[in-house]
Amino acid sequence: MMSNLDSQEVVSKEIADLHAGAEGETQPRLDFAPYRSSLLRHPTKDLRHADPEGAELVAPVFGHSDIDPVEADLTIQAGGEPIGERIVVRGRVLDGDGRPVRGQLVEIWQANAAGRYIHKGDQHPAPIDRHFTGVGRCLTGDDGSYAFTTIKPGPYPWRNHHNAWRPAHIHFSLFGTEFTQRMITQMYFPGDPLFALDPIYQAITDQKARDRLVATYDHDLSEHEWLLGYRWDIVLTGTHGTWMEADDA
Repeated sequence: MMSNLDSQEVVSKEIADLHAGAEGETQPRLDFAPYRSSLLRHPTKDLRHADPEGAELVAPVFGHSDIDPVEADLTIQAGGEPIGERIVVRGRVLDGDGRPVRGQLVEIWQANAAGRYIHKGDQHPAPIDRHFTGVGRCLTGDDGSYAFTTIKPGPYPWRNHHNAWRPAHIHFSLFGTEFTQRMITQMYFPGDPLFALDPIYQAITDQKARDRLVATYDHDLSEHEWLLGYRWDIVLTGTHGTWMEADDA
């Protein structure tokens, strides 16, 4: 099966060719050819309008109780501690004018330190950490702040092309006042050598827009002999907005 997949060289050339003719595009194309499955999944017909109230009747419910502060610490697990590099990710959720977004439900999910998810669809030969579920949630504070203590995720292979690897990342989901008001994005780590090779990251052709998906190492957030700190703000709208995955992608 692997012989039928294009090489990284072929995919990287496609990325470079598309970037050359796409200056100033801060949002990814829904049919970005180097990201192979996007050609099959992007919409080809007009979207159908749905009644928001009807959608909420069948929407998922994430948790059966109020949010507990302990849910923001993914390293607290029954039976033992997870394996890997302990980190804290802290930031603020802001609107396009720089005002804090209070009481926002923020959820994250991620692979473990070996680059594997707790999901039946992830079967690549990396170990499962039985002390790490990879999911957490919290509410933003009055100043729009959030914080998660977790394990730095590892990169993992995916079947877009031969020897394809995703850079280490954490998925973020933000809810508004309804389940229909949901935005999803990804946070990356600085200096990752896989950035230039990843069609999903490179689907955003504007370099400054891509940079806004990368967290900043913050030594003041790091804790002595305990964890490393990263800071990442999320801007929901405006010219400096954080890229969000399209609902119709």
